[in-house]
Amino acid sequence: MIAREEQREARAYAAERLRAAGVILADEEVAAIEVADFGLGRLRETGLLVLVYVNTDRYCAKELVLYPRQTCPEHRHPPFDGTPGKEETFRCRSGSVELHVDGRRIELLPGDQHTIPPDTLHWFTAGDEGAVVSEFSSTSRDDLDVFTDPRIVR
Repeated sequence: MIAREEQREARAYAAERLRAAGVILADEEVAAIEVADFGLGRLRETGLLVLVYVNTDRYCAKELVLYPRQTCPEHRHPPFDGTPGKEETFRCRSGSVELHVDGRRIELLPGDQHTIPPDTLHWFTAGDEGAVVSEFSSTSRDDLDVFTDPRIVR
């Protein structure tokens, strides 16, 4: 678990990076940025900063912000409620991202995108300058994500 001050600093960092990438934010959006340390307490090493624009029973749109060299750990989005699981497309807005999907390494630079099929193991790491990534997907149920590291909680 991370301290409130670290959460506040993380939200401010995410807002700054999003604005630098050309995203206009309302105050309530900044306050809604999720600071996910995955229960490990090492946010700048393993974690993710997430702004959800919309998440309905049909589609989802988010912005993902990563600190330099920060990793979102290996996980998959399993089937649920008769769906095949979440399919997601990552589009790099700034910085760079090293995406690992089914054992393949895919580098995303600004303007690059990649779609990850449902129920597919993947993880990603930001480059030395951090990253802003737009995510477009089918319905997101983060509470159902399956991580390979059993210590991770969402």
